[in-house]
Amino acid sequence: MSEAEVAVLLADDQELVRTGLRMIIDSEPGLAVVAEAQDGAEAVALVSERRPDVVLMDIAMPRLDGIDATRRITTHSPRPGWSC
Repeated sequence: MSEAEVAVLLADDQELVRTGLRMIIDSEPGLAVVAEAQDGAEAVALVSERRPDVVLMDIAMPRLDGIDATRRITTHSPRPGWSC
């Protein structure tokens, strides 16, 4: 990933959806998928680890749904100015 690219984290429990989204995002200049999560809990952990610019979050996922995961991410954001 270059300095000018926007880092994207994908969070969806369906691998086929993540794969399709990755293909679309990675084909766009200036965007790069830096991580994928299969549930909300994994997404929260990966945000802290990878510090993406954007998180594309599914709402209905196992273990921790996308709404609660987004709430946790924005409450304990590693990036100043993040909001939901």
